[in-house]
Formats: sequence, C-alpha cells, structure tokens
Amino acid sequence: MDYLLKNAMLSGRPAVIAVQSGRIVSTCAEPGNFPGAAVIDLHNAAVFPGFVDVHVHLREPGFSYKETIASGTRAAARGGYAHICPMPNLNPVPDTLEHLRTQLELIQRDAVVNVHPYGAITVSEQGERLSDMEEMAPFTAGFSDDGRGVQSADMMRGAMLEAKRLEKIIAAHCEDNSLLRGGYIHDGAYAREHGHRGICSESEWGQIARDLKLAEETGCRYHVCHISTKESVELIRAAKARGVDVTCETGPHYLVFTDAGLQEDGRFKMNPPIRGAEDRQALREGLLDGTIDMIATDHAPHSAEEKNRGLEKSAMGVVGLETAFSALYTHLVKPGLLTLERLTALLHDNPAKRFGFGTPLEVGQPADLTVFDLNKEYIVDPEKFQSMGRATPFAGMKLYGVCQLTMVNGNIVWREEETV
Repeated sequence: MDYLLKNAMLSGRPAVIAVQSGRIVSTCAEPGNFPGAAVIDLHNAAVFPGFVDVHVHLREPGFSYKETIASGTRAAARGGYAHICPMPNLNPVPDTLEHLRTQLELIQRDAVVNVHPYGAITVSEQGERLSDMEEMAPFTAGFSDDGRGVQSADMMRGAMLEAKRLEKIIAAHCEDNSLLRGGYIHDGAYAREHGHRGICSESEWGQIARDLKLAEETGCRYHVCHISTKESVELIRAAKARGVDVTCETGPHYLVFTDAGLQEDGRFKMNPPIRGAEDRQALREGLLDGTIDMIATDHAPHSAEEKNRGLEKSAMGVVGLETAFSALYTHLVKPGLLTLERLTALLHDNPAKRFGFGTPLEVGQPADLTVFDLNKEYIVDPEKFQSMGRATPFAGMKLYGVCQLTMVNGNIVWREEETV
C-alpha cells in the first residue's frame, strides 16, 4: 500500500512524506497528487529514520519460553527500530552455517523488522576453537561470544585476524572471569551496605585494554559491547586517538541509573551491572565527545520465574527495546544534556555507518521510519509490552515520547491504537 504521512515534523520542519512501492518518493511540504495513497495524519509528531540496535537477544532458537523472534521483533517495532542484531547465545549456537540456518529460517518466517544475526566467535561460545567464521560471514552482522568474554588472548588474536580477512566486525563482550569472584552487582557502596558480592570494574576494562592492543596489532574492525565503566571510556578514547579501528556502545540503563538507586529486585540485575555516579558521568561525556558511538539496548528477556529471585539469584538481563528512545529523550534530551540530533545519530546514523545497515530518510530510500509524539507522556507498564520479557528498571517511571507508528520497507509494523 502507498501512504501519505501528512503533518509530519522532519528534522524540525513540516513535511508530508509520500511512500510508494515501499520507498520514500517525496518529503516536501506539498508533495503533489498521489491517487490511491492512504493518508495518515501525524499531528505534528516527529519522524526519525528507523532506529538500529546492534545488540539484542531474541532467544530463539532454543529459549522460546523467554522470547521469540516474533515477539522480540514486535517489541522492536514498537520501540521504533527497523534493524536489530541478535546475539548468538542460542541453542544451537550459530557457530556453523548449518546452525545459523536454523535461526535464519525463523527470521525469514516471523520477523517484522530487519534482523541481522551475529555468528559466534568460538564453537558453542566456549572459547576453545574458532567457529566456522568464513562459512557464516555473508549472513552475519559480525561475530560475538556475547554473554561470555573470550578469555584467551591467543584465541581473540586468531579471531581478529580471521575477521580482518573476512572484512567483518568482532563485537566483544569484555569480561575477565578470573576477576568475577561470584559477583552479581557493581562492587560499590550499595553492594557493601547490603551484603552483596560485587563485580569489579576491572573485569570489564581489563579485557578491553587487552583487546584494544590486539585490534591495533591485527587491524581488525573492533566493537566493544555495553561499556559501563569510566575506565572503559578512557581506554577507548585513547585508542581512537591512536587510530585504532574501534567503536563502542552503551545502554540506556547505564546512562540513567547508578548503583545508588538499586532495589532488591531482579529487574535491576544485568551484566555488566549498573555502576557508580562517576561511571555514569563518564559515559555521558563519552556520548558528547564521540568516544561512545552508539546506544544499544542489550534487550535480554527472561521468564518471570527467572527474574523474581532478587538481586543475588535472578538471571542477568533486562528488556529495553520498548523504552529506549523515551528513556533517553526524557533523561538526556529534555534536560539539555544531549540534542535530539545527537540522539538520532546514536540510535541510527552511527550504527548504520559502522555496521552497514540502516536507512536515511531520503527520497529513493526504503521507507524505514518511526514516528514519535514527543509531548506525550506515559507510565512504563511492563504488562503492556510486546516483548515476553517484563523485567525493566524503568517500570513505573514517567517517560516522554510515545511511538505512534513504525514502518519497515513501506509496511506499517507498529501503530499505536489511538493514532487516527
């Protein structure tokens, strides 16, 4: 179907966006005559390119009781995302093309947004043998053992050399297992005051430091997942200044919360953990100076039973696709800490440039776009999520910015019920 999206606000200017045969054909204030097009009045809502999330967990195949590709991509659509990259901690782990095909077939059948899976770096994500990277490369966004750090420097060097040869990205979950010591939240004041075992910051930044040296040595395109510490920001900033081919991401929860606001609830438990105020400030500064290239949700759904065991025993991971934009708009843009233009770059332009997918809002491009009413506020109610996951630290919080519509390849994949 063809569409005319009238009364749109596009980069702050009024526009009518015309979509024909899945592509944008006009963004003028007066687009001309398009007979047969369905007219949708956006009531001056803001239109953005469909967001890109390079770090999600869709849990299928293998863990469909937590999330499915169908439910996870509906959540993505509701959050304004047109492109997402699911991580490979699945069953079977996509460490061969045969295993990856199981996931690709489900994506082809059930996804409502564009899905670009990662292949595993090592067989079964065990860190002992490299996966069949060459065979999988044409079908993947890159390679990751997310959920586990690659413990061996020699193994990571070999992976980087192979990724370099294949012109693919290594997206690293950086975590030194020898430093975890049974920790499960940040090793800070809250952990000490409440008798919890802490995860030290060095368990993250120490492995980042190792990998940056390897990336410099090999020339690999290196991407650091979900950074959470001030030392990580400093290391990546210095590496960029040296010319290392590195990008990185952080998540909305690390930019909004600190460990001072933790509660005895599994919805505040993820890996890496929410850190201290100095870490949050360093992350925010990293957004402004370009050290941090993009924001990814690390959307990680679990069952209610897995998340209802308190901080110590709940599974690691929270959901985030449906709250990311509004949380960032409310806590960073509205207070003046970040411009809306910069937020758009962090959610679309920068990940699109680095990973090679994403669609600018331009004539001739596929109509991948999302529409937000920036003035509309709501209370986060996880029971209304499209995701099967319900655990989010934003539950009960008042946020601004409601996704009214998301379009992928010219098809409406999300529309808020009350949109006229």
